Amino acid sequence: MSLGKQFALYAITLVVFLGIDTMWLLTMSDRFYKKNLGHLMRESPDLLVALAFYLLYVLVALIIVVMPAVDKESLLQAVGFGALLGVAAYGTYDITNLSTLRDWPVIVTVVDIIWGGILTGVVSAAGYLVANWLK
Repeated sequence: MSLGKQFALYAITLVVFLGIDTMWLLTMSDRFYKKNLGHLMRESPDLLVALAFYLLYVLVALIIVVMPAVDKESLLQAVGFGALLGVAAYGTYDITNLSTLRDWPVIVTVVDIIWGGILTGVVSAAGYLVANWLK
């Protein structure tokens, strides 16, 4: 795949990830996160820090999940390993918080890990489909 197509794949996958996660956060922020973590939350998120996470996370998902699945011609591999990456990444964050922060709610850990698996599985599937379209 040419560098231009790789950049297009990255950009499209990033937009998909941002779109889905933004909908989740807009829907769940007040009713779930503020309810459970309000005492820890900023008035508004640091968007540069969030952007750094999104830029890195999508790159990693493409390198270690999507492209190997494209090579194997397996959408199922993209979804499965994407979900596994999401569970591992979101789990690392949330389980560490559960371990180290006073009053970190278990329910936040459980919901975030499930969300990370679903989100990354879906985005990896989208990346897989885009990569095949760009071939």
